[in-house]
Amino acid sequence: MESTGAFVLSDRCKVPTTEVFDTFWKFAATRQQIFLRRIAGIPSPWTTDPILRIHRFTNVFRASDRVSQFLIRRVLYIGDQTPREVFFRAILFKLFNKIETWRHLETLLGELTWKAFDLELYARVLDIRAAAGETIYSAAYIMPPPPFAGERKHRKHLALLEFMLRDGAAEKVASSDSLQQVYETLLGYPSLGPFLAFQFAIDLNYSSILDFSEMDFVVAGPGAKNGIKKCFPASIIRAVTESASEQFAARGLSFSGLWGRPLQLIDVQNLFCEVDKYARVAHPTAIGTASRSRIKQRYTPNTEAQAQWYPPKWKLTAPAAAATATPAAITDIRSYEQKALNFRL
Repeated sequence: MESTGAFVLSDRCKVPTTEVFDTFWKFAATRQQIFLRRIAGIPSPWTTDPILRIHRFTNVFRASDRVSQFLIRRVLYIGDQTPREVFFRAILFKLFNKIETWRHLETLLGELTWKAFDLELYARVLDIRAAAGETIYSAAYIMPPPPFAGERKHRKHLALLEFMLRDGAAEKVASSDSLQQVYETLLGYPSLGPFLAFQFAIDLNYSSILDFSEMDFVVAGPGAKNGIKKCFPASIIRAVTESASEQFAARGLSFSGLWGRPLQLIDVQNLFCEVDKYARVAHPTAIGTASRSRIKQRYTPNTEAQAQWYPPKWKLTAPAAAATATPAAITDIRSYEQKALNFRL
């Protein structure tokens, strides 16, 4: 795709851009408008963009996505806030990254804690769920099996979780001096490659045991790299993030941010990944690092306005319309499913 403009890095450095770079900012502004309209309870459709109405895309701010919201509100901040217990809950949830799997474990086993963790018990609960034809893992990304004993992948991942805790991973993470150090610690464990290690680092940084700026460090995943290549040849996530206000203004786009929180490196990394998908339809001739030409997931409307809740340390000034319920207001996390009191392993 031919260059249609230039992205200014400095007075003496300009990077050629394509039309997809304009689409990047339009996509970000429109997708965030959809999010705000939806949580405000405005009836759908929330946009006239035909691609966004038909296909599924993550939110502009990673922390606003459904799974991240569940993790923040109902996994990280409910329960013991010691590093070991927070780390245990966070990694247990993220290994499967599926709300239904967490709810199922909690329904049958009660409060999920490292102190009472029994690998065989957890594994048998998931054995039965898998045998019943239920999906244990999210389809959001591939979870490679770590090199631990067990025929089933979920048993290997539970063994990895136990290994990490016994190896002092929670303490190493909690004593880290930077987000990059958290990432490097996680990267040292079996099957956690650069993408997963960074995603897990961000998830742990949502919790009470870490408080690093999301502007400190970023690792581009495969989708983001593809989106970057469609916009310009250089990997310049930080420069794009820091110029966001000017970029929106230059295109006459309104972008309100997340109630006072501007785009962070992780959000722009995600945006590049999502605009890669969007460009498959909007700019089919744009060439990335992969040859994908369609968007797999279709959008299924969910008109229920969702309450938003973010890490308290962010100090977001969300309006009342956003229904910012706190974990203390949640009566009982296990009320989502009826207790299987007579369950037999």
